[in-house]
Order: sequence, then structure tokens, then C-alpha cells
Amino acid sequence: MESTIKGELATLDQAVELGLLPEEFEQIKTILGRTPNFTEMSIYSVMWSEHCSYKNSIFWLKTLPKDGPHMLVKAGEENAGLVDIGDGLACCFKIESHNHPSAIEPYQGAATGVGGINRDIFTMGARPIAQLNSLRFGNIESDRTKWLVKGVVKGIGDYGNSFGIPIVGGEVFFDDCYNTNPLVNAFSAGIVEVGKTISATSAGPGNPVYIVGSSTGKDGIAGAAFASRDITEDSANDLPSVQVGDPFQEKLLLEATMELAETDAIVGMQDMGAAGITCSTCEMSAAGGLGMDIHLDKVPTRQADMKPFEILLSESQERMLVVIEKGKEQIVEDIFEKWDLHAEHIGEVTDSDRIRYFVDGEVVADVPGDSLVLGGGAPVYEREYTEPAYYQEYQKFDINSVEQPENLVDVANFLLKHPNIASKKWVYEQYDSMVGTKTMTTNGPSDAGVVNIKGTDKAMAMTVDCNSRYVNADPHVGTAIAVSEAARNIVCSGGVPSAITNCLNFGNPNNPECYWQFVGAIKGMSEACEKFKTPVTGGNVSFYNQTVIGDKEEPVFPTPTIGMIGIIDNKEDFTTLNFKQKGDLIFLIGEARDCINSSEYLYSYHGVKGSPAPHFDIEEEFEIQEAVKGLIKNKSVNAVHDCADGGLFITLFEMGLHNNLGFDIVTDAEIREDAFLFGEGQSRVVATVNEDQEAGLIDYLNDHKIPFTLLGHVTRGKMVIDDVHYGFIEEQKSLYLNALANHLDN
Repeated sequence: MESTIKGELATLDQAVELGLLPEEFEQIKTILGRTPNFTEMSIYSVMWSEHCSYKNSIFWLKTLPKDGPHMLVKAGEENAGLVDIGDGLACCFKIESHNHPSAIEPYQGAATGVGGINRDIFTMGARPIAQLNSLRFGNIESDRTKWLVKGVVKGIGDYGNSFGIPIVGGEVFFDDCYNTNPLVNAFSAGIVEVGKTISATSAGPGNPVYIVGSSTGKDGIAGAAFASRDITEDSANDLPSVQVGDPFQEKLLLEATMELAETDAIVGMQDMGAAGITCSTCEMSAAGGLGMDIHLDKVPTRQADMKPFEILLSESQERMLVVIEKGKEQIVEDIFEKWDLHAEHIGEVTDSDRIRYFVDGEVVADVPGDSLVLGGGAPVYEREYTEPAYYQEYQKFDINSVEQPENLVDVANFLLKHPNIASKKWVYEQYDSMVGTKTMTTNGPSDAGVVNIKGTDKAMAMTVDCNSRYVNADPHVGTAIAVSEAARNIVCSGGVPSAITNCLNFGNPNNPECYWQFVGAIKGMSEACEKFKTPVTGGNVSFYNQTVIGDKEEPVFPTPTIGMIGIIDNKEDFTTLNFKQKGDLIFLIGEARDCINSSEYLYSYHGVKGSPAPHFDIEEEFEIQEAVKGLIKNKSVNAVHDCADGGLFITLFEMGLHNNLGFDIVTDAEIREDAFLFGEGQSRVVATVNEDQEAGLIDYLNDHKIPFTLLGHVTRGKMVIDDVHYGFIEEQKSLYLNALANHLDN
């Protein structure tokens, strides 16, 4: 049989160099009944990489909750999750990482991450309506970090703005652990009519297979395998593994796809992301239980004489694979010709389990599709895990070991200009949040990005959240906090949490301590998702986020980024966070505690790097969120803001920014003042009311046994705490708004 497959036989050394384990190479030989040729081995190397197969994570991913009241498409069934939002509409959403490419070439790495996540959405027939992103960088004072920040932000902005989908929110975080390995997580959401989604499944032997969109080049070859390795001093040599994006081509591809979706010609469609043609042909075939014959010499290429493995493994952007109903080829070709895009017939669906790739009529690779995919023959590993020694050390932290500073005004000013707390204006001003005229937060800021669903009474709220310092301190609690904060942000904006997608960024899965963090995060996510009825619709696992210097591994903080969507059933319930007028009363809903654990104040101001996660009680959190939902429905509040990073002082400051209004409050004498103002204990929300709303808020909270405190009132602009003057909002605003730019420009 070997003689019928063209190409030199692969060797064990080549397999290992491409990231396969020796035992995996033997497994491939058993599957094929022969030694693979180099092209076939290249196929397995990308499809069995962690990035495509989830071989080190799927055992635990299967334990995540996947059922919920709005679910239409569950995790793993299609390119992205799908939830019912009513009125015959569904929301399709997903988050993915582009960490390794962004570490090597930040502009294209980030830009193509944006392009790839949007294709996942419109490949399902949904028109993207909003994007968010979650970014992590190293020490902001280093020249390399500044280069990475500027490149990533410009890449996201240039691609997203040109593509024409608003970026409505996100987060940016800095810590030395990300010095070499930044994290770039991109989220996209789209809307589609229920029943009009496009499947990523092949069907119908004899149906033609088309590649549509851009030409195939040598950019991004083996990018999936590259993403499944450590970042080392030699990683710059992997620059060919970084894709190059063209947002204008993607815009054309979007419109052509939307037009094609209105026809009855499509059988199935899949984006060509990681592993390119290889992944799309194998996954679509395996999903349908069929095979394909693909003629690589018919694929439009940008370079001459591309080898078969280069065509198969290329991750050139703005391409998709489409299975068409036989006899309707002209419909497809006419639509893509209209949009000046390739639509090339490159193969057929076959009544077999084999994927065969041809060049000039000769077979260059012949593999069983099911052996390559998640849930099929791809290997699955259950890794060992061990609690790291630092965990118990962190638990020993005592707040009394830290002396409260005499001048808390200095602490407040320190936090206002800290890059993790200060305004991300320098970032978001490079993003177009207005394109498409759907963004609702132009009427005032809210805790979540909110997008109008035109033609309905509804809006969508969406957020990305994760405090990786909390997760590092306690993976279970920290990840439960990430889910809970995402839900809290949705609720504070007037929405009801619906479902999540996740981007799980961790170190090397072969390191038992890193894997312990991963397992703890999965358990914490499961607990919180079950409590808030927000099932996991899918997402992305990104391991190997660390720097290897000699024999030493330095992993990033474990960072399970949570992307959550929620539904605002009535747009009148949309709630902003800004103070509305002088004299309004300020209430704290929830309890303040003597807790400064893992706060920015403790970590950065005092330099205490080891402490437990902040106080968190999931039952308490749930009750607080239910109460806030009720208050918003009853019109008993006029501003609501989650109390999170930086603590209560930062929450109040942010509420005052929009209208240059200040606050006059009194702290709790039974709690340390620094903990009251700068601690990050969870399950707290700040709300303001006018005099007509006060009785309704108090009665509601008393009836539901929710703890609350009257802090004080809104002022014309002065910030006063316990009769101490903390300055005027308008004066401190420039410190807060310009801090990030000052750091990056120095």
C-alpha cells in the first residue's frame, strides 16, 4: 500500500521535531497500517497538537456544564455556541486566543486573531454585531512590553475598524509574568434567525467541495503546532507561523457568505483557521461520517510550486471550505465572482471514511478523518497534578501583618494612575465602538458592553472578565469569581446572564503544578456556571504560555478568561453606572469586610505578592445579583456599578467621571479604612437613588434580607471620605485618563 501514496516516508526524528511524541508516531503507523509519508505526518502533527485536539484538556473540559435554558448549540457541536434570545433570534458567540503569534509579531498576531474569531461567527450564518478583547502584558516600563502593547492594540484596531464591527468592551492587565508571553484573547458575537444557521458538517456523497475567499500562501504554516509549544529565545525563527490578515477581504467574504446563506445551495461550511485546509476537511468529514477527495493543485495559491504539506498546513486568512449541493455550483460561483473572491471547486464528498489529497491525479496523503479529530482517534491524556507549595504559603497571609498607611489620599492617587486601574482610554480610542450604530453605551457607561437588537425591544449585554491574580492565588475560587463578576457586570447593566464561552490560558500541561491550576479552574468554573445557569458553549484552550530560559520554565498567571452574554429583555432596563445628579444617595449593597487579599492595593502598593483570593461566597453573590435585578426592574435605582478592581474608592471615582460629580461618604468604623476603600472582597455593588427612589430600595432590600449601607451622597465634584478631602473629580480625571499613555510614551 505504501507504494500507492506519493512522497517520502516520515521518520521518527521528523515527527518529534513537528511536536509529536514517539508513542504518537507509533500510534499513527498503527492507524494507517504503514509508515506515513511526510505530508501525512504533517497532517497528524497539526491535528494532534493541543491547539486542535485538546488532548491534554478534553478529559476535564467534558465536565463543564453544557445545558441551560437558552441553549441551541452546545459546546463542540459547531464552530461557536448558539443561544436563543427570543423573537426568533439567536446569538452566536465565541472567544479564542492568539497568544503565541502576538508574542512574535504583535500587529499581525492580534489582527488575525480578530479576523479568525469573526469568521467563526459568520461561518455559522450569523452577522457579527460586536467584539471584545482581553489583553495581558508584562511590565509596562519595559521597551518590549511597550512594543507589544502598541502592536497588538493597533492590529486589533486596524482590523476591527476596517471590518466594520464595533469593539464594545474589554480588559487590559499588566504583570511581570506576561513579560515574554502576552495573552491576546478575542471575542465576537453575532445574530442569526433561529433555524437559519449553517452547519460545519459535510453531507451527501458526490457533493462538490469549494474553497472560497483568498488565495493560499506560505503564511501561518503549522501555526497550530507553533501555538502548542513553549515560547523560547528561538521563537522569533517561527515568524512564518504568524498569519497575515486583510480586513477588506474579510469584509467581502462576510457579505458573500451572508448572501450565500440566503440560498439553498449550502450543505456545510467551515472557517479555515488553525491547520487550514487540513482541519476544515477532516473536521467537516468526521462530523458527517463521510470522506473527501481534495485536489490540492486546484487550490488558488499566492506562491508557485507550493508543496502539498504547505498547502495543507497554511493558515492564510480569509478562507473557508464550503460543501455545496450538487447542481447548484453556479449559484456559489456567481456570488463570489460578484464580490471578487475565489470560489474554486477543489473536491467532492465521498462515501467513505477517508480523506484523500491529490496532486496531478496522484494521491499524496490518505488518512481516516475520524482518527484526526477531537472525540475520534486523537489521543487523550489525563495529566497528573500537584498542589504547588506556594498555595499553602499564600493562605498564611494575615491582614495585621500590613500596616495601614497614614495618608490614604496618597494610596488613592497611586491606584488612579496604576496601569491596571487607570483608564484604558489610550487603548479604546483606537477602536471604533460606534460603527453599525448598535452600541448603546454612548448614552452613558455601563459595566458591560450593550448592543441594540434593532427591530426588537431587546439588547445584548456582553463582557470579558478574569482577574488572573485571584486565579493564581486560588484557581477554584479565582475562576468562580471570574464567572461571578462577568454575571455581575451583565446584571448591573440591566441584563440576565445567559451563557459563557471561555479562553483558558495556562502554562505547560506536563507541569503538575500548572495542571493543578487548570483542574482547579475547571472546577471553579463549573460551580459558578451551574449556580448562575450560564452553561459553557465552547471556547479555546491555550497551554504552553510561559517562557523557557535554559532549563527554567516561567508560566504566566493561570488566566481562564470568561466571555459572557446576557439578555436585556426590555431596553428600558438598560442601566448605566454614572452618577446622575448632585444630592443622590449612595448605597453599598452587600457587606464590606476586613479583606485586602490579592488586591491591587496589597500587591502593588505594599508589594505583598502572596495572599489568598479575596473573600467570596457564591450563595451571597447569587443573592446580591438577584436583588440588583429586582431593583432595576422596579426602577428603584438610577445608577449601578460593580465593586471590583481597586475597591470601593475606584468604583465611586468611576461613577463620578462621566458627569464630573463627586461623593461624600463615611466609612465603617468597625472595618479597617484601607480595606473598606481599597479591598476587593466580592459580592458588592454600589447604587444611587434620588429621593423618590430611596424608600423603594430600602424596602426591597429589607424584604429580601440583603445587607446594605447608606454611604453618603453625590456632590458637585468634590471627593470627601470621613471629612477628608480627596480632591475634585475634574482635577483627578486627567491623572486617571492619561496614566496609561504616560507610561507607554515615557
